[in-house]
Amino acid sequence: MSMEKAQPGGEPEGCLTAFIRIPVRIVVLVVVVPVRLVWDVLVVCGRAVELRVLRPVGRALGWMFRTLVAKPVVWLGKALFVWPWVALWRYVLVPVARYGLVLSAGWLYRSVLTPVGHGLAWFFTTVGRGLAWFFARLGEGLGVVGRWVGKALFVWPWVALWRYVLVPVARYGIGVPAVWVYRWILAPLATALWRYLVVPVARYGIGMPAVWLYRAVLTPLGHGLTWLFTGLGHALVWLGKALFVRPWVALWRYGIVLPLGWLWRRVLAPLGREIVDAFRVCWRIAGFISRAVGRALKWVVRNLFGRPVTWIYRAVCTPVGHWVRDQVWAPARRAAVEAGRAARGALRSARATVRQARRDAWHALVGGARVTEPGEPVVAPARTLGSTTTASGAAPAPEISLRKQG
Repeated sequence: MSMEKAQPGGEPEGCLTAFIRIPVRIVVLVVVVPVRLVWDVLVVCGRAVELRVLRPVGRALGWMFRTLVAKPVVWLGKALFVWPWVALWRYVLVPVARYGLVLSAGWLYRSVLTPVGHGLAWFFTTVGRGLAWFFARLGEGLGVVGRWVGKALFVWPWVALWRYVLVPVARYGIGVPAVWVYRWILAPLATALWRYLVVPVARYGIGMPAVWLYRAVLTPLGHGLTWLFTGLGHALVWLGKALFVRPWVALWRYGIVLPLGWLWRRVLAPLGREIVDAFRVCWRIAGFISRAVGRALKWVVRNLFGRPVTWIYRAVCTPVGHWVRDQVWAPARRAAVEAGRAARGALRSARATVRQARRDAWHALVGGARVTEPGEPVVAPARTLGSTTTASGAAPAPEISLRKQG
């Protein structure tokens, strides 16, 4: 059976990996289990503190901040910076602007400026139309005379001078002779000089010797110098690599890189992977152990404290509380309610008595008709069926209906 096992990265495991796996996991498990237990205890305590302490304290602080700081500051800010300006705008500026400026300006515009503007508009419109008609007729007559005089003085003489003097002199005195001289003398002379003098001299006196010199002398010389310097450069480069580069490259490659690579691939990488895998596995195992310990502690606390306390609450505290509520608190509450009602009735009667005594004293001192305070209407007792008399011991009711009385 093969001792090697394929890794997730594609490289087979060696004997060293399989040899160090179990000891490393045992050591890591011994180290990780207390850490995981402490971590789970801290997590549980943190959640309990968050739920039972931090959140209520945060809500209380938030309520206190809103009640004691935010609302007074907002009220004070409104009282100092909003309400005075709102009152100034609403009760001073708006009434003054509306009734002191807008209404006055509207009345002035409707009663004064609008009639004056209509009159001025009618006046200037009428005068403008008359002046426009007058100047239009005057302009038509003056325009015809002015156009004829302007053309006779400033247009026709210059047109005749340009058409019958300057144009014939320039065309037949200068243009035609110049064209003839250029076409029949200057152009043939320049063509002959360029073709039979400048071109042969440039071609056979300068161009061909320069081309021969470039092809026969400069090109072979440049090729030779290029070959010489290229070979010399290659030789110097090879010598420099052989003396200063290749020894250090070989030392780096075969003395440092290959040993370190072998050490990394065969020792450090497997050891690191095993340590990481051991930490992962041991962290999960420690979690299982921590949950088991937590369940055991929970069972112990529930059976030692929870169930006795629940039994005491259900069997002792609840009946005692119900008895106190029904036998002590409810009668005391009813007695307090009745006492409060009696006290309110006594105070009401005392107030009515004092009010009546004050009214009688005032009537005795001042005199006049006795004033009675409005109270509830007195309803007459019902009559018996088929009779006009009331019940025994009752005063007779009036015969007039309530509709006719009112």
